[in-house]
Amino acid sequence: MSKLTLYIGNKNYSSWSFRPWIALEGCGIAFEEVLIPFDFPAGNPNIREVSPTGRVPMLVHDGFKVWESLAIIEYVAELFPDAGLLPRDRQDRALARSYSMEMLSGFGALRNACPMHMRRPVSSLNLPEGVMEDVARIEAIWREARSRSGGPFLFGAFSGADAMFAPVVSRLERYDIAVSADSKDYMAVMKALPAWKKWEEAALRETWTVPEGEA
Repeated sequence: MSKLTLYIGNKNYSSWSFRPWIALEGCGIAFEEVLIPFDFPAGNPNIREVSPTGRVPMLVHDGFKVWESLAIIEYVAELFPDAGLLPRDRQDRALARSYSMEMLSGFGALRNACPMHMRRPVSSLNLPEGVMEDVARIEAIWREARSRSGGPFLFGAFSGADAMFAPVVSRLERYDIAVSADSKDYMAVMKALPAWKKWEEAALRETWTVPEGEA
């Protein structure tokens, strides 16, 4: 198997990079990490040297490029079908994809009000309209999935679907957003992952500051 190289942005801020990184790391898939920091007002022009979109994350496998978080997870799941990135059951896979696509395309109020910022001291904000509606839907997804699977993750064992919601777990914690006891339990399960701890420890050591990511 040829080497996988995953290009990512700052671990403190880059929610899009966090998803495929924790998916691969959490499922035990070896890859090389290349971090290109967002240390310019409009990102980093060096990203365009490797990425056709000028954004990260991007995976390179034997010269072949795949971008966008979910596409990367799906591609690697085909390379490593036994790694657990996707549920084995057909209906569970469909649900995992539905939840993941909903995460990608929705929850704009929460994203805009609470950018991912792992170094941020835990404290609340005056949340604009729509944020708590987003949170309620996210909690409903978690509750439905874990009730169906029995937990502790969305589909029993950790999978790519959990990785897609990892930045939300960080947001809910850092912005001290009130959630139910079962959501807190799921968040604790996610944060106990060795892969989570590895990413978070690196994020806390970063010194780059991006004004757009500060809330």
